[in-house]
Amino acid sequence: MASRSDRPVTLAAISGAHGVTGEVRLKLFGEGVEALKAYRAFNDSTLTLAKLRDDGKGGAIARFTEVADRTAAEKLRGTVLTVPRSAMPPLAEGEYYHADLIGLAVVTDEGVAIGTVIAVDNFGAGDVLEIERAEPDEKGRRERFMVPMIPAAVLEWDAERLVVASAFAG
Repeated sequence: MASRSDRPVTLAAISGAHGVTGEVRLKLFGEGVEALKAYRAFNDSTLTLAKLRDDGKGGAIARFTEVADRTAAEKLRGTVLTVPRSAMPPLAEGEYYHADLIGLAVVTDEGVAIGTVIAVDNFGAGDVLEIERAEPDEKGRRERFMVPMIPAAVLEWDAERLVVASAFAG
């Protein structure tokens, strides 16, 4: 497994071809087109950005040097565009990249291990962590629950673990 500093971070996904010359439509997961322009190579340098523009709808239109025509562009539908975590800009205190939280062990403020962060979602009011319990239920399934990424619920986190207030521990 790659170290946390080198694990891939997804910045966008190719949603389909655009036109006949090999351009693709992108769904952006970051801070918009300007943030994506900071990177030239994606997916371990298998895709090299040649051109990028805002589509006026919250996404982008891109051209990659490796994509020559619409047929090649269509084959990329669903491909995510990643960069190594180490290529991302440094963060201020209290900020995080979703990729830094996914996979962290979760413990309560009383030190009880309760599970692992498996996803970070945002439904409009802020980030919400999806946590999968460490222990399966009586049917062998691992229950999942959600915790808002707010100071009252998530007391601290680092590269090894995330601490959740007991009241939010599902």
